[in-house]
Amino acid sequence: MATRTRIFSFVFMMMSFTVLLGCCCSARIYKVGDYEGWTAKDDVYYAWAETDHKEFHVGDSLIFEYDPIINDVTQVSGALEYELCDYSSPKAVYNTGHDVVTLTEPGFHYFITSNQTQCVLGQKLDVLVIHDPSRPIPPPPPSKILPVGKTYNVGDSEGWKVYDSDFYNKWSEGKQFQVGDTLLFEYTNQVNDVYEINGDLEFITCDPTSLVAVYKTGHDIVRLSEPGVHYFITSQSGYCEAGLKLRVVVGPLAKAVINHNFPKKIDLSAMERLNNWLQTFKPHH
Repeated sequence: MATRTRIFSFVFMMMSFTVLLGCCCSARIYKVGDYEGWTAKDDVYYAWAETDHKEFHVGDSLIFEYDPIINDVTQVSGALEYELCDYSSPKAVYNTGHDVVTLTEPGFHYFITSNQTQCVLGQKLDVLVIHDPSRPIPPPPPSKILPVGKTYNVGDSEGWKVYDSDFYNKWSEGKQFQVGDTLLFEYTNQVNDVYEINGDLEFITCDPTSLVAVYKTGHDIVRLSEPGVHYFITSQSGYCEAGLKLRVVVGPLAKAVINHNFPKKIDLSAMERLNNWLQTFKPHH
């Protein structure tokens, strides 16, 4: 009986140790700014990162919560872009209002808002990410493999800056957009942007509230990854109403055409090939 008790105690201790080890080594999720979220406040994010001596590890995640109508999360490459609030060459842009960013690499990671006024007021965060060998590095999210399609420069030589109610409608007429094609929007990013939105009514009324994505670099490459109708507008007041908007209908991937009359390849076994070869040496009567 005493032996069974000792065995049970040992098993229980090992299970408790395993659970504790799992808790210690599992990835953590941090809500940036806690209850205040992602907003413009001087030095609040520096203080937030320092509070409780936070240690960010590869595999941890940051949650950014904010109003996507006036804000986004732009990840930039270096400390200089971070200090100057320079979002012209972003590493990544998040704009859902509830962004989960998994830290997959060690080193410094820099996050700002592309709303420059708010960035200057303090809406930016830098974190140092440490690689802990005891934690597995999460795999990258699966990517959708698309064929290499055509690239369309929106508006051709005029770019994304024509305020004419019918210009972009005429530009898209006759073009057959397919999944895998790319739209290139070129414009001056100090005065413009590209909002992809949902809904025909929202497109007609220039309503940006049903956001799909936001592009602000001035050289935006948009891959058409889904069939259906895609809507693009500018969020700048008066510009969309003047005609700076685009609607494109994207067709599905073209299916391969199979010619059923084409003769199938005959796969002969080694013995059959040998017999056929020997037949060539038989004398003809």
